[in-house]
Amino acid sequence: MAVTSTAAAVQKTMSAKDWGQLLLLGAIWGGSFFFARIAVGEIEPLVLVLFRVAIAALALHVYLAARGPSFRLALPYAGSFFVLALLNNVIPFSLIFLGQTELGAGLASVLNATTPFWTVMLANAMTADEKLSWNKIAGVLLGIAGTAVMIGPGVIAGLGGPVWAKFALVGASVSYAFALIFARRFKGLPPPVVATGQLTASTIIMIPIVLALYGSTGLFGASLPVWSAVLALALLSTAFAYILYFNLVASSGATNASLVTLIVPVSATLLGIAFLGEHMDLVEAVGMALIALGLVTIDGRLFRRR
Repeated sequence: MAVTSTAAAVQKTMSAKDWGQLLLLGAIWGGSFFFARIAVGEIEPLVLVLFRVAIAALALHVYLAARGPSFRLALPYAGSFFVLALLNNVIPFSLIFLGQTELGAGLASVLNATTPFWTVMLANAMTADEKLSWNKIAGVLLGIAGTAVMIGPGVIAGLGGPVWAKFALVGASVSYAFALIFARRFKGLPPPVVATGQLTASTIIMIPIVLALYGSTGLFGASLPVWSAVLALALLSTAFAYILYFNLVASSGATNASLVTLIVPVSATLLGIAFLGEHMDLVEAVGMALIALGLVTIDGRLFRRR
């Protein structure tokens, strides 16, 4: 495996606008863990996946009909959108919501923050312009260490939630990494069209799954506060967030876009502490610090300035 120098390896840089979108997206997706934690208290995880993608898809179709561009631009990519839907919505959303039946919002988002480490490995193997560099390797190692610190005690003593729930969140991160690489092929399409195509395909996939497992009875029996969380999750943390997401992938590359998960744990943890009565254990704090350091190392800007 070839490792290039930092200067040669960084082919894509992020503008001030990209960084602004990254910070905004991280804050929004941090909120998604908060909203999901509320919703899974009354709604089955897979049913919540369906509500999230279906409401978001409907909202984006209304947006495209009112503002454009035309959704017809997505039709030649129909098959690819179903692949993207599986990698970026159906698989990771299901794993995240299942994990969140046992884990707090802060811990769930920290485990989700391993996405950049899987992304840089896949990008090195599958792309020509996002190769590994020494700072990326160091960041990957720090990220793996942070994940091991958080999961390891649970393996040994069952601390901080069951091990399967933590691995479910890590599995979601791996799926997101594949999705980031796959999403590069849609760079010629406007981000709202890509977001709409992905969420529409996700809805088509999830409808028969939910009906087969749960039927149609009682699907809409949640309380008003839970429905408020579902709407926030679908409209803000999915429909609007994915427009930002695909714009970042197109303008800054898969690896840089994946750095959004550096901001997500901070947002999710603060919301969990403020509104859900959660607290952060020492091992989770240490793991978060290692993961954050890994993400800063992958970015490399601080070290290049020095």
